[in-house]
Amino acid sequence: MHPNLPTLMLASLLAACAASPTPNYDARFGDAVRGARQAQTLNPQGVPAHQAGMDGKAAREATGRYHDSFKTPPPVVNVINIGGQLGGGR
Repeated sequence: MHPNLPTLMLASLLAACAASPTPNYDARFGDAVRGARQAQTLNPQGVPAHQAGMDGKAAREATGRYHDSFKTPPPVVNVINIGGQLGGGR
């Protein structure tokens, strides 16, 4: 065994770890999340502004109908199976 072989092996291993394998990905990491959050922000300046949408009465009625829909389940709809049996049996 050559006396400098362990030193050369160690140097080559350290050199391989020094460079990042994904420099292009790392430079833009998180851009998609930041862009999505910015696109979902209605008023990025934080100044109160007129909010577009429903008026109070319509919103209250819609919320009430939504809550009531969980009290009684919707009626069952019978589906006609055209084209054969469900189990595949005869």
